Amino acid sequence: MNTVKEGKTTALTAYFTIIGSLIAISMNSDAKNEFARFHTRQAFGLHLFFLGFALFLSQWFNEYAWYGLYICYFVLWWYGFLGALNGKKQSVPLVGDFFQKWFTFIQ
Repeated sequence: MNTVKEGKTTALTAYFTIIGSLIAISMNSDAKNEFARFHTRQAFGLHLFFLGFALFLSQWFNEYAWYGLYICYFVLWWYGFLGALNGKKQSVPLVGDFFQKWFTFIQ
C-alpha cells in the first residue's frame, strides 16, 4: 500500500496533458514506483492516442468523428484518472493493456 501512496502524485500528474506525462516520467526515473509507472504508461498512451487520431482527423475532416474522438478520449481519461485517484491499478478499457506492452521504456 505504501507504493500507491508514494506514487499517487506522480500518477495523477501524468494525466494532465502530454507534458504532464513527460514530467511524471522524469519524476519516477529515480523512485521507480510501480503504481506511478503503471499510470504513467496509461496516461502517455492516452495522450498519444488522442494526438495521433487528431492528426489523422485534421486531414479527413468529419465533425462527428471529432465529437467521437473527444468523447472517447475524455471517457478513457476520466476512467484512468479516477483509478489513479482511488489508488487502483486498473487498465483503461480497450487500449490499456496495449499501452503497458508498448511503453515498456517508461521505467
